[in-house]
Amino acid sequence: MASVVHFDLSADEPKRAANFYKNVFGWNIEKWDGPLDYWLVKTGEGIDGGIMRRANAQETTTNIVEVQSIDQYTAKVVASGGEILEPKKTIPGIGYLATCIDTEGNTFAIMQYDESVPV
Repeated sequence: MASVVHFDLSADEPKRAANFYKNVFGWNIEKWDGPLDYWLVKTGEGIDGGIMRRANAQETTTNIVEVQSIDQYTAKVVASGGEILEPKKTIPGIGYLATCIDTEGNTFAIMQYDESVPV
């Protein structure tokens, strides 16, 4: 069964948002070493996540579901009446990610972990 494994919070100023969540919840938040302006969030208990720079005004929070095959699950999303908002892309050293919209207009993402994706 596929499970939610990560969340992404969108922010106009990721560093400002990181400071907010550190102060409010005491989360450990550090800037990622990768090529994106992305901050890794360790909540201590439960699901960890990240904070990324907002690409458009509609972006808020995205839950990420781990799947075994991103190609298989993007096909299932479409076959079930959903849409692919952002097709499969590589995240170096992490795997593959696609962003989808369900039949009710909710955004979510699917992730296939594959650490062999070149950095």
